[in-house]
Amino acid sequence: MKKVKPIISMLLIACVLSSCATVFGGRVNAYQRTKPVAGEQTRPLRVGAFIADLVLFWPGLVIDFATCAIYRPHPVDAPPADAPAQPAPATTTSAAK
Repeated sequence: MKKVKPIISMLLIACVLSSCATVFGGRVNAYQRTKPVAGEQTRPLRVGAFIADLVLFWPGLVIDFATCAIYRPHPVDAPPADAPAQPAPATTTSAAK
């Protein structure tokens, strides 16, 4: 029991003193790192990680925003971030004679 207490306390301290989204959120992808350009929709946040960072250790929030881990991964309905832009469909005009 004496060996278990230090291990548990070290794990607890590591979880409290770390940023939740960086540790538990998984790998950060290109979609999360890419800032939206003017006119694009903003990236959604991981609300659970945001609240956990505020409650447990607020400097972790700064780390999560700096690493972009606070943002949700790529949504299913959005095109991939590294996909080339789709060209606009060509419009044809026919002159009536």
